[in-house]
Amino acid sequence: MPSQTTNYQCPACTGPMHYDGASGRLQCDYCGSSFTVEEIEKLYGEKNSAAAAAMQEAPAETVTESAWDSSDTSGWGDEGAQLRAYNCNSCGAELICDSTTAATECPYCGNPTVIPGKLSGSIRPEYVLPFRLDKKAAVAALERHYKGKKLLPKAFSSANRIEKIQGVYVPFWLYNGSAQADMHFTGERIVSRRQGDYQITETFVYNIHRGGMVDFRDIPVDASSKMNDELMDSIEPYEYSDLKPFSMSYLPGFLADRYDVSMEECAKRADERAANSAAEAMRESVHGFTGLQEAGRNIRLLRGKAHYVLMPVWLLTTRYKDKAYTFAMNGQTGKFVGDLPMDKALWRKWLFIYGGSISAALFALVSILLMAQGG
Repeated sequence: MPSQTTNYQCPACTGPMHYDGASGRLQCDYCGSSFTVEEIEKLYGEKNSAAAAAMQEAPAETVTESAWDSSDTSGWGDEGAQLRAYNCNSCGAELICDSTTAATECPYCGNPTVIPGKLSGSIRPEYVLPFRLDKKAAVAALERHYKGKKLLPKAFSSANRIEKIQGVYVPFWLYNGSAQADMHFTGERIVSRRQGDYQITETFVYNIHRGGMVDFRDIPVDASSKMNDELMDSIEPYEYSDLKPFSMSYLPGFLADRYDVSMEECAKRADERAANSAAEAMRESVHGFTGLQEAGRNIRLLRGKAHYVLMPVWLLTTRYKDKAYTFAMNGQTGKFVGDLPMDKALWRKWLFIYGGSISAALFALVSILLMAQGG
């Protein structure tokens, strides 16, 4: 049976290769040889096409009942329906992946393995944004993330060990279009003047109208249900000038998933961002008021093209007191995000010491103000 996977091996020594963001070339982990994306694409183009075709032709899986007593086992249940088994072309080991995995690594021989059928046909991405930063950069970013955090437990930063670090090409939809906004605001202007022994303050209220068209381009929404939406939003923005036409040759050395959240489902988040951006643009065009309140809005979204792309993300996982902490880094720009634990004992101590000083300062300030008013 034809293989459904492709191992990217060095043409010089057959060692495993990975895409290197710094050089923009695929490099061999053993002999150090490097090759352009075009060279590897030409070399592996036929193999990828054959692997994709093999997936289409593969017969449906059948499960044979066991003759042994398995009444005490629970089985995979619904989770098992999402798992797929493939064979590594290099060592023959069985690779167990979920139904959306398109690129992985053999845990036995270390060879990068691509499953072309997962990113072919109608689910083939249009573009890929290659990794610019490597694993060392992600580890260094995590260490910088620790610095200056006064309430971070010492045991976490000093004894912490990264459990897992992985570069992942995350599927995204990029949305383009425009928003026609019609906004109404209530604005206030306060004028104060002295008249004899009196200080007169007048408040003028105005009805304000703003309308216009706002174009938006490449609003990103991650299309993987496995990814935390807040983390993915937090590592924006990306520099789209580096987008490349999609090629399997950018995937070796990284994980890659195909989308499992449709363009229509993701569009809800894109619409919300577009509408809020249009409203904010109208609001920022109003100047000269001491107070401004929104009184009504009418925003009409005009949808344009949506593009399917793969974006580079480093995911780092560590554990502290039986709780997992996940961090994400933009694999192109280096923007790093993630929550950290807090030393509660240190926080209580800080609150006791500094909280008392702050309370005393506030009490003194209030006393001065009351004295000034004759209270």
